[in-house]
Amino acid sequence: MSTTTAAAGAPASSPLDDLGDAALLAAFEGGDLAPESFHHRHHVRMAWVYLERHPVLDVLARFAEGLRRLAAAAGKPGLYHETITWAYALLVNERRAAPGAEEWPAFAARNPDLLAWKPSVLEARYYREETLWSDRARQTFVLPDGPPTA
Repeated sequence: MSTTTAAAGAPASSPLDDLGDAALLAAFEGGDLAPESFHHRHHVRMAWVYLERHPVLDVLARFAEGLRRLAAAAGKPGLYHETITWAYALLVNERRAAPGAEEWPAFAARNPDLLAWKPSVLEARYYREETLWSDRARQTFVLPDGPPTA
């Protein structure tokens, strides 16, 4: 049985989909993930797994460190994006129930907008495109500047 939910347009499956939370966390922290298997929905789930175990400020540091390590392992250290990482961690934190009160599949089912990518919820509701994709936002967390204007 799959432990994650794929969003519309997301890759159909990944070897990571069947890992339990503890196994996913161990693989992420141990550098044992194949970067090409770690899709957007796994990023969101990893934020949720961390938040089940640690305070949000600790999660921001741990998650960022792990994603930088994963990007470097893929030979793409410039792929890491601070604003996207922090914004998703903060959104997951805001929307989750108390620790231990809800399993990942229930959280994912309640929050399909967090699992959508291109366009993401950040682009649709929180950031203007030029802000989110700026070099500054890639390097440091930038506060939301509002949804795109029509």
